[in-house]
Amino acid sequence: MAADTIFARASGAGRAGVAVYRISGPDAVRILKQLVGKEIAQREAAYVAIRDPADGSVIDRGLALLFAGPKSFTGEDVAELSLHGARSVEEALYAALASLGARPAEAGEFTLRALKNAKLDLAQVEALADLIDSETTLQRKQALGQLDGRLSETAEGWRKELLAVMAPLEADIDFPDEGDVPAAVAARAGPAIARLKTSLTTFFNQSVSARKIREGVSIAIIGPPNAGKSSLVNALAGSEVAIVSDIAGTTRDIVEARLDLGGVLATVADTAGLRSVAGMAGDVIEEEGVKRAKKRAENADIRVLVVDASEVVSRETLFEGGVENVPRETLALLQPGDMIVWNKWDKASSAKSLETAHSPYTELPVSAKTGAGMAAFLDALTQKATGEANSEGPALTRARHVAAVEEALAALTRAEANIERAPELAAEDARLAARALGKITGAVSVEDVLGEIFSSFCIGK
Repeated sequence: MAADTIFARASGAGRAGVAVYRISGPDAVRILKQLVGKEIAQREAAYVAIRDPADGSVIDRGLALLFAGPKSFTGEDVAELSLHGARSVEEALYAALASLGARPAEAGEFTLRALKNAKLDLAQVEALADLIDSETTLQRKQALGQLDGRLSETAEGWRKELLAVMAPLEADIDFPDEGDVPAAVAARAGPAIARLKTSLTTFFNQSVSARKIREGVSIAIIGPPNAGKSSLVNALAGSEVAIVSDIAGTTRDIVEARLDLGGVLATVADTAGLRSVAGMAGDVIEEEGVKRAKKRAENADIRVLVVDASEVVSRETLFEGGVENVPRETLALLQPGDMIVWNKWDKASSAKSLETAHSPYTELPVSAKTGAGMAAFLDALTQKATGEANSEGPALTRARHVAAVEEALAALTRAEANIERAPELAAEDARLAARALGKITGAVSVEDVLGEIFSSFCIGK
């Protein structure tokens, strides 16, 4: 049964100077001809009048393009109309298209057809979605790389390596008496499995930072009440996203701001002031806020401890537990490489120094109120955010990719253990590993194994 011909607006919804409408399916050419009253040459923009097939009245005038399948986005015949983005034009066009036998497309249906017609694979479909959702330069570049087939080519390379491993294993099992099959063929599969397992493991570990580009980096601003956390977040965001007050415990819940730090999307969380339960005077709401603040800090990629520099006699007193509002449990939330911001530096003693040469943290003097030191802080924060993310090369950017590689690694581990004592089990595990890797792109075929065997060993002439 032939597919339906579908239509939808390909550009953003709402009133616009120009809107693009896409028609895809077996009747796209016929429908376009009936709308414009003439043949349209392929891949040549034509200025046309779009007419209502019922009475011949003009719906709008604009550009028409025709892409004959399979050389189109969906792999089908595709027509695109660039018309004025008015609601009246859209409604009239949709009514005309429906009368000519087309139907409204479902969500993602054009891309689904591109997948079914092998114009895109699964990884590229996901990359297209990531490109549409991208907010930063690095997200855009990463999505474009995946859309160009970086991950697909890498995954397919792994799969072909596995097919090459499976060929001698299958041959040793199914054709033990064939003279074309070397006696040591199964033994040679062991090193190949080990190499592939190492390659997959290395790629898996390197992809952790690359996923931060798509997912973003989380930053938790922590510290005691009235240290200036909310002022710092507002200064970073360039707007009043958090309430600033001299009253301790003003921030009860987590307030977030989204920033572009050197191309990395960062979610900066202003958290409740951390202090002992005794200091909360039984305030259950503040207690819950502190609990959430600690949890956010534990799960964050980067933690920034904000300290009121005007209340600290010296830097040493902070780490020696000499600051009443900064208990050791707060300091314990920090990890090497995190940041300490000495806020209100403008109110600190002029004799105070900040010797941090041997500190495991990045420590900076700042005044969120005056702006002093904010540029240096933003620069340091950007360096840490971009250090968490790596945009070079292909990557496992989605949980589905990660699960597929984990499944393949588990199967390869079993194959490695079975290759000498039970080559038939090793062959099955290698097949499962290949199938798992095929899930990344959607290319899963057991027939590839036989093809590799016959081409490599000349069996079955």
